[in-house]
This record gives sequence, C-alpha cells and structure tokens, in this order.
Amino acid sequence: MSDWPEPAVDYVQAIADTKLVLGHRNAQWSLAGPSLEDDIGGASAAQEEIGHFRQFVNELASQGREKDWLNGKRNAEEFNNAACLDRIDGDWPAYVASIAPADRAAWYMIDSIAVEHLDGLITKMGEDEYFHLEYHDARLETLAEDDPEGIQSTLETTLPQALAFIGPAEYDKETDPLIQAGFTNRSITEIREAFEEHYRNLFAETDVSLDGVDWDAPVREEWDEVRRRVGGGSIGEADARQLRGTENELFAMD
Repeated sequence: MSDWPEPAVDYVQAIADTKLVLGHRNAQWSLAGPSLEDDIGGASAAQEEIGHFRQFVNELASQGREKDWLNGKRNAEEFNNAACLDRIDGDWPAYVASIAPADRAAWYMIDSIAVEHLDGLITKMGEDEYFHLEYHDARLETLAEDDPEGIQSTLETTLPQALAFIGPAEYDKETDPLIQAGFTNRSITEIREAFEEHYRNLFAETDVSLDGVDWDAPVREEWDEVRRRVGGGSIGEADARQLRGTENELFAMD
C-alpha cells in the first residue's frame, strides 16, 4: 500500500473523528427522540457510524497514526470533527439540524476519495449512509413545517460549520491539493456546490429560508486545514472523557 500525502491523512482523520462524534451524538439522543422510531433509528445510526470510524482507524494506523490515540486517548481539542457536532444546545430540531449537515458533508468527502483499495469500504459505507441521509432529510422536512424558525436558526450556524469542514470555496480542480495528489476525484469546490444545492432544494418549498446562511464560509486565510474549521473550539471535556473511556477502561475501544 502506498503512503498517502500528509494532507490526505489529515482529511481522513477529520472524517473519522466526525464519524466518531456522530456516533456519540446519535447514542446520546437515542432515548430522547419524539418517537420510538426515532430512538431506534438513532441507536442504529450510532452503531453504524462507530463501525465506519473503526474502519477508518485501521486505514489511518496503516499510514502511521497511533491507534490508541485515534481511538480516543487524546485531549478534546485534538478531535478534528466537524464543528457543528461540538455541542448540541437545544431540543430535537436542533439535534437533527446539527447532525444532518455533518453527516452529509462527511459522506460527500468520503465519496470523493479515489483510492482503489478503499472502493469496497466506501461502497459499503454508502449503503449505510443512504438510509442515514434519507432519514435526516425526511425529519428536516417535517420539522420545517413544525418549527421553521428553530430549524432556520440552527442551520444558519451549522451549515457554515459543515462548509468549513468540507473546505474553502477556492479549492477547485486547479488548486485543491488532494485533487493534485490524485487522492480525490472531486474538488472541494464541487463538493460544496453539491452540498449547497441539496439543502437549497430540500427547503425550497418550506418556510425555512436559507438566505441568512453564509454560503461563502470559511475565509481561506482563517481556515485550519488540519482541524477543518475556523476559530478553534472542540467537543467538551465530558465528551472526550466518554470517548476515551476514562471512567471505565474495560470498555474503551480497541
């Protein structure tokens, strides 16, 4: 297996960390949904996201990243997840409007990886993600009717954070370092365009306006390429303690 360029290792770690925190958030909300169907869906998604994370950990370990460190033996600010997952303040609509953009952004980034030996893994992940993303969209459409102001307010924060996770708009086919290295086959510019188009279409016939979303975020000069965000921030220390199994080392992930 050939070595990946360092930006590619960082790219996959950020996706893996987002998968890990997605699994954590889904598990946290798996008994707090408005219906049994939502609770079951959240628990199932949590399991699948952690499975995706572990697959990526194996790939990252083969590229020199320390497995125990990847599995959680690190400080909160060392998790490079999408910023919209750092914390979810609010109720069910805020939860859905926070995890949905992160999950979709991560999938678009995964689907753009052009490493032949990962084809089977990505295909399997895509089968799981199809149901995750369909579920998120269905819930967002329903919530856009029930609580348009809440959904709109949350998305005005979480969509720019997901765009920062994807990367700056200036990274087109000529300037995207992962395109130039042959690691991806779709530039950040293209991923961003697909992401924006999806959400504009999803809410086009609803009372949720996306006019207040900063679709140009992030400013390239302010963007942290390793952590894929702007302005710092991280998951909370309580989250980090749970992810690294501090309270009970017996159940820490191997």
